[in-house]
Order: sequence, then structure tokens, then C-alpha cells
Amino acid sequence: MGRLILITGGARSGKSSYALQRGEEIKGQRCFLATCPVVDVEMAERIRKHRQEREGRGWHCIEEETDIAGQLDRSTGFEVMLIDCLTLWINNLLYQAEKSGEVFSEKEMRRQCDDLQASVFRYAGTVLCVTNEVGLGIVPDNPLARHYRDLVGYCNRLLASFATEVILVSCGIPLYLKTNITN
Repeated sequence: MGRLILITGGARSGKSSYALQRGEEIKGQRCFLATCPVVDVEMAERIRKHRQEREGRGWHCIEEETDIAGQLDRSTGFEVMLIDCLTLWINNLLYQAEKSGEVFSEKEMRRQCDDLQASVFRYAGTVLCVTNEVGLGIVPDNPLARHYRDLVGYCNRLLASFATEVILVSCGIPLYLKTNITN
């Protein structure tokens, strides 16, 4: 049975760097599952910098924008799977639904989180998930942005409920919200 470490924080808070460090403290083969699509030049540069940060550190990389539970099931031979990040994953799911003329609801978010939870439990190692804490700022001025913020908060809450550890990274400092609890 796998274990989940959920790492959250604000933008540029150091959560991805912390997740890499935590993953590297675990012996064995490591895989980085990236959810970020290349949508413009600036995003391509961000992705390049993230790849450069992992370079030479023993991370195998898989890019998967939407089917992270399925990818986790298909990825064998790794003791560590780092998924970075859930916030972009939710964005990608919203975009995919919109392109299909569908609404990505809380019910669908729940189904996706249930699928991810089942995959984590089947996984034979440690899964680290990076996500943003998006609900601490101002209330967005439009319905789509509010819906997105609510979905991210809901996802984070669902995953935190079964995570072994939950860490909030603020100003590069990890704050342990939940530790050493066996589910």
C-alpha cells in the first residue's frame, strides 16, 4: 500500500523544491510526473528551469496533463512518484471539459480524487503531490476563476484527508500540518 505526502503552498513558495528534496531522501528509483502543458514561451521557460533543477538528480520524467491516476498505475519500478502539480492538473481537466462542451463539477472532481486515492493505495511506494493553496487571496472577480479556486480547495481537502503527511511551505519553510498518521 502506497503512502501520500501532500505538499501545498503559495506560488513560488518553495513547495516544488521541498518536494524534490523529500523525494530524494527516499531510497530507490524516482519518477517526476509533470502536469504542465506548454502553452506559451514564458511557460516553456518555466518548464525548462524546472527540468534544469532536476537535472543530474536521478529523476525519470513523465509528462501527463490529465490522467495522473492512470499514469500512476502504469508506472512500475519506482519507489517515489512526485506529481507536480495538482493545480495545473485541475486546470487541464477544466479546459478539457470546456473543449468538450461539458462542465467539470465538484462531483467529477470527487471522482478524479477517488481514482487518484485508489491508485495511491495500489502504488508500492511513496507518492508526493504538489498543489497550490489558492484560497488565501482575494475572491476572484469571475465565475470561472471562483469555480477553479473552489475545485482546487476541494481537491486539496479530499487528498489531505487520506494523506499520511500534509506540509504547507511558506517562504521556503515547511510547516507540518499532518504527520505520522496511519490511515
